[in-house]
Amino acid sequence: MKISIRRSRRAAVAVALGSVLALTATACGDDGSGTGGDKGEEGSGKGEIVFWDNNGGVRTDIWKEVIADFEKANPDIKVEYVGIPSTDYQSKVDTALQGGGLPDVGGVGAAMLAGFAAQNALEPLDDRVAKSSLNGKLNEDMVKSLKAAGGGDGTLYSVPTSANNGVLYYRTDLFEKAGLDEPTTWDKFYEAADKLTDAKKNEFGYTIRGGAGSIAQALDAMYGQSGITSFWNGDKTTVNDPKNVAALEKYAALYKRDTPAADLNNDFTKMVAQWDSGTIGMLNHNLGSYQDHVKALGVDKFRGIPQPIGAAGKRVQVSNPVDGLGLFKSSKNKEAAWKFIEFATSAAENSKFNKSAGQVPSNTDAAKDAWVSEAEPTKLAAAALSDGSTTIVQLPYYLPDWNTISKADNEPNLQKVLLGDMKAKEFLDTLADQLNTAQAEWNERNG
Repeated sequence: MKISIRRSRRAAVAVALGSVLALTATACGDDGSGTGGDKGEEGSGKGEIVFWDNNGGVRTDIWKEVIADFEKANPDIKVEYVGIPSTDYQSKVDTALQGGGLPDVGGVGAAMLAGFAAQNALEPLDDRVAKSSLNGKLNEDMVKSLKAAGGGDGTLYSVPTSANNGVLYYRTDLFEKAGLDEPTTWDKFYEAADKLTDAKKNEFGYTIRGGAGSIAQALDAMYGQSGITSFWNGDKTTVNDPKNVAALEKYAALYKRDTPAADLNNDFTKMVAQWDSGTIGMLNHNLGSYQDHVKALGVDKFRGIPQPIGAAGKRVQVSNPVDGLGLFKSSKNKEAAWKFIEFATSAAENSKFNKSAGQVPSNTDAAKDAWVSEAEPTKLAAAALSDGSTTIVQLPYYLPDWNTISKADNEPNLQKVLLGDMKAKEFLDTLADQLNTAQAEWNERNG
């Protein structure tokens, strides 16, 4: 029943979108606020462009620095910055795709790329990159990831800005005081979570992500413990494999036993702020919050290490989406918009941005800068990905439904699992049904 409802909803959305595209084909305005079917114009290469930041608030300050640099170098172009919280970004773009008001440039990471590309919202960028100063200067793996996420036709719809990686942050001062080993294995992780918890003193061993973005973190914990190295077994997902079910049961049991009760609604900003200001032993996040921890704790009270190693002696992690900048096809000034993308991903600006964000630069020249090796979590993450110790389970970002399935459709159900109102197996079976259906539909379209 759930699957048939889902198909009906997709059909309704497709009909509505088709009607919108038909209207825009005959009634395109010239106010610069396009919809999904608007082909846009190259423009004069001057004037004003609009940039939507897909992580507004968190990255606002550094983007404003990049924009100031760009406007200084290009005085005939002005950039209007619009910061949108990551939790609201997809719905904001989806609304603009149907009703108008799309920006010229927007943050377009791998997780939402397929959905936007499927709606014909993004400009293909291969030719622009080939003719630009970026040619040969972009990390090949990041480019491949974004091409694969774009729907499988090998087109580049987003220029990579950075790559992230899952990190286990832990309080070295608290571990030392408790006489605990570094949480390099899952057994040591669970031991530390228990030993560092004293709820009466408001001290907890771990903070779990129960709000927005919780599915990816749960998948990381599941595959990390189970050791399963592929998201698919043929055309069927492995998310509800019995080993993953057992792993989720163990992980979810941490909630309220070794974590604060408030974690149920934590997105990453609340989780990070709580860890930085409290006495919580461990936090799973990514490289992006490293600088926040440095500001709050200094470099002596914590470390950021790769995810724990499983029982088989191998580290397994799910893929973290590559972030990037996309040029919306409806832009009436694509030339100026492309100048901004090219500038923002140049060596100097890409280095500046990623140093602030604590992420891995996409520009290969920027990646050689000294700060990359000086930021320990970034250095360790890069080493873990290149020394053969880590297997990455590639998530199906290429599925147009991936972002919806992994967020709106299932985050509330994961909260039920944490609360004990739903069994881990029921949750994962539901998730698997949706993923298998989406994969079958993708195979039918691309077979």
